Parts: sequence; C-alpha cells; structure tokens
Amino acid sequence: MSKNILGISAFYHDSAAAILLGGKLVAAAQEERFTRKKHDESFPTNAIKYCLDYAGLTLDELDAVVFYDKPYLKFERLLESYYAFAPKGLRSFIAAMPVWMNEKIFLKKVIRKGLREVGDYNKSSLKLLFPEHHLSHAASAFYPSPFKRAAILTIDGVGEWATASIGLGEGKNIKVLKELHFPHSVGLLYSAFTYFLGFKVNSGEYKLMGMAPYGRANSKEVKDFEEIILTKLVDLKPDGSIWLDQRYFNYVTGLRMIDEKAWEQLFGFPKRVGESKIEQHHCDLGLAIQRVTEKIVFHMAKEAKALTGADALCLAGGVALNCVANGKLLKEGIFEKIFIQPAAGDAGGALGAALAAQHILFEEERQIDDKAMDGMQGAYLGPQFTDLDIEKMARRNKLSFQRLESDEALCEEVAKLIDSGHTIGWMQGRMEYGPRALGARSILADPRSPKMQKKLNLDIKFRESFRPFAPAMLAEEAERLFNLGAPSPYMLLVDTIKKEHQADLPDDYMDLPMMDKLYVLRSSLPAATHVDFSARVQTVHEETNSKFHLLLTKFKEITGVGVVLNTSFNVRGEPIVCTLQDGYDCFMHTGLDCLVAGNYIFKKKP
Repeated sequence: MSKNILGISAFYHDSAAAILLGGKLVAAAQEERFTRKKHDESFPTNAIKYCLDYAGLTLDELDAVVFYDKPYLKFERLLESYYAFAPKGLRSFIAAMPVWMNEKIFLKKVIRKGLREVGDYNKSSLKLLFPEHHLSHAASAFYPSPFKRAAILTIDGVGEWATASIGLGEGKNIKVLKELHFPHSVGLLYSAFTYFLGFKVNSGEYKLMGMAPYGRANSKEVKDFEEIILTKLVDLKPDGSIWLDQRYFNYVTGLRMIDEKAWEQLFGFPKRVGESKIEQHHCDLGLAIQRVTEKIVFHMAKEAKALTGADALCLAGGVALNCVANGKLLKEGIFEKIFIQPAAGDAGGALGAALAAQHILFEEERQIDDKAMDGMQGAYLGPQFTDLDIEKMARRNKLSFQRLESDEALCEEVAKLIDSGHTIGWMQGRMEYGPRALGARSILADPRSPKMQKKLNLDIKFRESFRPFAPAMLAEEAERLFNLGAPSPYMLLVDTIKKEHQADLPDDYMDLPMMDKLYVLRSSLPAATHVDFSARVQTVHEETNSKFHLLLTKFKEITGVGVVLNTSFNVRGEPIVCTLQDGYDCFMHTGLDCLVAGNYIFKKKP
C-alpha cells in the first residue's frame, strides 16, 4: 500500500517541505515564500502546514516524516575537520559548538518541537527518518525523472561528508558508486569565487554566473586565470575528483571562505567589496572559474558514464543550477538525455528525502507516466488562489480591475499589453517549487525591446543592470531560435541563439567596457539575449501550463514571435511572491505597469 510521507529540509538554507499522498507527489514549497525571508533556513512550519492542508492530512496520518540529511554524520565531519586543522579555527569552533549542542545534535527533539507548532500528534507513533544528504539529492533527481535506468550525478557544497556523488538508478533502487569528500568541493570552490568577487555566498552564485560572459573569451588574462586556478587552487583528476589546496581556503575552520591576502597575491587584485564597481578583471576571473567548473562537471559526467554505461543522466545539488554548465554538458553528448531536478538545491532535498523513504525503505515500485515529460508536474506544486480571493484582495486595497470572461480573451489582451511595451506581474495557478519563476509567479515583458533589460533591472527588480533575463517560448520557437535539442521546461539549460538571429557586432565589441557592451544590440531578442549571445531558455508546454502556453500563442499571433521575457516576480533581496497580497505589494512599489491575477487585470494607469 502506497504511503503518505512528509519530507523536510531545514537549518542550512532554503528550508522546504514536500508531501507524497498515497505515493504521489501532490505539494511542495519553500519556507521563504511564506515568511518573506529570502533563503529562510528555519524549520519549515508554514510549508508543512500548506503541504498537509493540500493533501488533506493530519500529522498522525503520515507514515513517516523524513529529514534530508544525517545530523550526527555532519557533526562527526565538523569535529574531525577541526581536529585535523587544530589549533587553527578555535574562534570558529567556539562559535559553532553552542548551535550544534543546542539544536543540531538533538535534531529529533527540534523536529518534534517544530511539528508541535504545526499541530497535535502522537509522538510515540511518529516515524522519523534520516537519509544521507546526497542520497536525498539523488532521489530528488532520479525518481521524478522519466528514465527507468540512469546515471545520477549530485554536486553541491557539502552534505555530511560527501560534496559530490555518482550513482546508478534502476527501477526503485539507487546505488551510490563513488563520492567526493569534504573539504574538496566544487560547490565550495565556486562559492569561494562568489565571495572573492563581491557577491554573497549561497545566493550570489547566480550573479557570478551572469557576470562571467562579460569576460574576454579569448584573452590571455582569462587563460592565465584558468591556469592559476588549475595549478594553485585545484588539482583536477581524470575522474572529475578534485583536491583543493587548503592553504588558500578558510571555510573548514575559519569564519570566511578564503585567505584574502593569498588570493590577492594569486590573482593580482583584492577582494571586491559588495556594490563597488565591477572591473574587467572581475569579469575575466568570473569566466575563468565558470570554465573550470564546466571542465570538472564534464569529467564527473564522463566518469558517471564509464561507471554505469547508462544512456541517461540525472542531476541535482546546488551546482546543477549552473545552467550554463548544463547546456554545454547536453551539447557534449556524453549522455543521450539529461534530467535536472528543478529544485536542485537544498529545497529539493525535502522531496528527495520523501522519495528515498518511499522507494528504498518502504520498497514501493516506481510508476513512470509515459505521457508526461517527468514526474514534477512542471514544478507547479505550491499554493494557489481563487477568484473570490482576488476580489477580496481588490476590495481590501480599493482597486479597480478588468475581468475577462475566458482565458482566450485574457491572454489576447495581455499579449497586446506586452506588445505595446507594458510590463506585467503575472500570477496564475500554483506557485513554482524551486528557484525559478516558470510562468506562475512571473514578470513578463517584450524580449524584442532594446530598452527592456535596463528598465526591468533598474526600475522594477532594483538589481544590478548587468543581470540577464530569460526567454520563455513555445517549443517550436525554441527549435527556430536555438539548437538545444531537448526541452527545457525548468529554465535550466543555456544555449546560444542561432547565427541568423544574431546582430552584427562592432569590431571592438569584446574590448568594450562592461556597461557599453551591455547596451549593444545583440539579437532579434535583445532583452533576453546575454552579451555572449546566450540565453537561459524556458520551453513552455501546454500539458503543464496551458494558460502560459496560450499567452505565448496569442503573442505569436500578434507579433510573429512566440517568446516573452520571463523573470521572477520579486525585487532584489526578496523571495518570489506567493500570495495575492505579495503580488499587489510588489506591483505597487515597483515600476510594473499591470498586475494580472487569474483573469483579472489591474492597471496603474487607465
């Protein structure tokens, strides 16, 4: 008999909950969306309440509550690491110990206390389970994938000891074949460069990835930086395993990621201070570490292929959100097919933990729907709202609105608004699970506008002007504009726009300053094409998001282009909006022109 299982991730970053009802994934959400605290690491009380409510279950009706890693193994790693580096790290040890002694060692007690805030339950009958961190990642990728047999590659900062793993998924079974152990970590290496280049660790990695294309691709500087990384910092082995020279790093026992003076001597410039001007050498170093990361991932993927002989690959872990590396990995052709868990980071660990319990502990067989792309339902697993909720929000905020009777009429009207230059806050159906807005809690705009990237970054998102935006498109448009060769429903693959859609660039383009390069017209979709002609592609499919697909269809009928610019509905420093009130607040405090919730259109100007 299929089980009811609640999965939880918490206490590091991006806490979340996911629930299986009768063995089927029915709901999942991150705690940050409810608390409005970005990357919230606290016990996911609100996310659990939502999941239970959606499933119509009480805590006593659960067969298991599953936490996404093993705290005692983590504590073992912490103690052994401090011991190995002693007497270094005393300050860090003293700072860390109270948290571990009060909370993380007694995690069962903490979880039970957290569940009491959710509701009453019988403590004696509650089954608490703790799979390993990278098994949770592996389960989150393999079990929802459409593959009966696949290699599994998980790469992140660190779990308990493992920082990366290669496994094989067959049927309901996962076998871990190889692991890379702390302190040697691709995720921590990338985060170290995130820190050195002036961005916040565990949230600024996207910014580093977005900055890298401003590096001068064929320059001596980039090649020199790559060589320094691969000779001084990283020893890369043929199987993809790495050894990091800990003389340059400080994350094991210190309070910072790196030895800043040592890095300054290595690269010839000091750590960038956040918000200070980004210089060309910052971009060149960003490109260098991106290339090194890609090289490591390719080596790991080849080793996974050699160990498993599988035709398909499943990816998870924070590094699997590096969509530039993912796109190039697909192009390498090491595997015929790739599936990437859309909530690849720690939030997805909640789902993976629940799935691991279902298939490994309870030995439930997998059910693969041959008609669906995968088992993630487009990642639309969060809360939704009704027409009554919309009208109550409108009355509460004294808003006038236009209500369209049909989806067809609504999408035609919104397509016209986008075509005329309006920016749209778009709230439809269930909120997305994972870091990407995929057409449920999105800001939409015209990708053909040369001014739209600057407008969105500065007037609406309030973020750095260099940050790129993604094109969301009909599948047939993806074939016309790109050479992806695979669907990209979760915005996790980057590709280069085809030559015929690229603009001619000035001869000195590669040598232009960063901001000058940004505002050169690059393609027929200038607001959604990065400075190196790349784009983070989202293919929109009728079976998972019929309304967004209809909007793109209407936009194509009007403009001849079935593509809109899609970015997350939030401003810098805040999570993606969840509720209608969140959407209204963001709409009113930014330069957005319209809010479209359900079939209701709200405009600032008549």
